[in-house]
Amino acid sequence: MPATPAWPPQSTPRLFLDDPIAADAQIRLDGPQAHYLLSVLRAKPGDPVKLFDDRTGEWLATVAHAGKRDLTLSVETHLRPREPVPDLWLCAAPLKKGRVDWTVEKACELGVARIVPVLTRRTVVDRLNLDRLRAHAIEAAEQCDRTALPELAEPVKLAALLRTWPAERALFFADETGGAPAAATMAARRGPGAILIGPEGGFDAEERDAIRALPQAHGLTLGPRILRAETAAAAAVSLWMASAGDW
Repeated sequence: MPATPAWPPQSTPRLFLDDPIAADAQIRLDGPQAHYLLSVLRAKPGDPVKLFDDRTGEWLATVAHAGKRDLTLSVETHLRPREPVPDLWLCAAPLKKGRVDWTVEKACELGVARIVPVLTRRTVVDRLNLDRLRAHAIEAAEQCDRTALPELAEPVKLAALLRTWPAERALFFADETGGAPAAATMAARRGPGAILIGPEGGFDAEERDAIRALPQAHGLTLGPRILRAETAAAAAVSLWMASAGDW
């Protein structure tokens, strides 16, 4: 006998909803999400769709009605609860459009809990479109199977960030002037953590002294090569996840 196909199929689309999902709910979609399902995927009644809401986890729904510009989904099964998220923040100086989008996307894929844009003296971007960045995080979560979205904080100046830093949270900062090996340093300091990445050109001397003065701060080296800021962020997050996260 032929094997029974897996249900739902691996190709089932996933969508984020900004409202809580409940069993047996009937959810009407229009706008971009409906366009994606109807015009791109050619969804029809009976087709499965996975939904998540950053609150209750992931659900399986099916298309109950498909119109020209809207459709209705019928929620059927709770597939899994909201995932536990490793307690890691990424505090990074904003980069130019495109590169900051990439940084947010990869931080979401790697499992970061919170993203904090940090304004430093050498930061070249002082205005961020947080709605656009949130949209990138949502799209990344839909693609990488996350059921939890990273919190996206308002931009904060470096001095204010350091002044209110939580006593229990380690701060690992990329120190271009030299620091301890990243992997070993992170592995030796378990618990809540954060990674601080400076802008193009790095922190200036006064900023670096202020960071080092924080008892929770640990300067890191990320190897012998000079990394772009977005590469340093992804590399440091990967090292933390490998030693203390969910990898």
